Amino acid sequence: MDSPPRPGRGATRNETPQRFNLQAREADGDWLDQAEAVDGGPTPLRTTVTIERPKTILTCNASPDVPFDRSINPYRGCEHGCIYCFARPTHAFHDLSPGLDFETKLFAKPDAPILLRKELAARGYVAKPIAFGTNTDPYQPIEGQWRITRACLEVLAECRHPFTITTKSDRVLSDLDLIAPMAARGLAAVVLSIPTIDPAIARTLEPRATRPAKRLAAVRKLTEAKVPVHVSIAPIVPQITDHEMEHILEAAAKAGARGAFFLPVRLPHEVAPLFRAWLDAHYPDRAAKVMATIQSIRGGRDNDPDFFTRMKGQGPWADLLRTRFQIATRRLGLNKERLALRTDLFRPPEGDQMRLL
Repeated sequence: MDSPPRPGRGATRNETPQRFNLQAREADGDWLDQAEAVDGGPTPLRTTVTIERPKTILTCNASPDVPFDRSINPYRGCEHGCIYCFARPTHAFHDLSPGLDFETKLFAKPDAPILLRKELAARGYVAKPIAFGTNTDPYQPIEGQWRITRACLEVLAECRHPFTITTKSDRVLSDLDLIAPMAARGLAAVVLSIPTIDPAIARTLEPRATRPAKRLAAVRKLTEAKVPVHVSIAPIVPQITDHEMEHILEAAAKAGARGAFFLPVRLPHEVAPLFRAWLDAHYPDRAAKVMATIQSIRGGRDNDPDFFTRMKGQGPWADLLRTRFQIATRRLGLNKERLALRTDLFRPPEGDQMRLL
């Protein structure tokens, strides 16, 4: 069931999926806040936050096509509302919709720093870079109140443990006092995700994320603080944002980014129908063309879940994107060196007995 686009929200749907044998549920009553605003449009949805008490905070993976094997997600769900977010289907595990629920019914994990300290102190733990922002944004708006990401960074700073941060928010600058000293030791790097620099596109594609211009300003400020910064053009949406690739790379290089990478849009599980509904609402003139191009990149499907090709795409369109990217990065002097964070400085967190040195 589609509804009109809501102010500051990305999805136009709110069904629960049936992949997990859950009872199907559609947006209804106060769940979607269907009341009409004074001007005749739908009222803005309120954001709620529920405390989650996980038993562990480090998520490990063995995927052969990602550059990390462990990550931390201080929050579940993301208020940024990016319509293409591949993490949306995770809300279905809670009998919630990957649509508007994912953007408005958030979960916070305040025990994260305590759990992190415990896991880093485990016998036999071997330090490797921990990635923040691999599922939902660690600096989404509620971080301003909950400060869970910062608390985790404080633990990592104490232990001299390497980490990377991927975010769409300039709120990352609020933790520069922690990030910059770690970067000086070769223990920290930041990735700013900037899939578009067009404010009009950004308002519907990622409605509550920081404006692209402010993200580029954050790249410059991090660079000035000598923090290694890369820019992620992820995802590239064909027929909507693909023409911006060179412009984004030029802006990133001008702001001081060391490197960049890109990913074609991915539409796993419930993301595909949500994305199609978003196209119908905002780009009805080219919706069919966009999906036809995506399918050409994804082997005739809305989504390709296979390792390696899921990140790169296939076919003439994917080849063209890669060629354009390679030409632009060489011209701009990006990606000259591979970033490698140190792991030899790690020291386990203190227990009941203080360190002598």
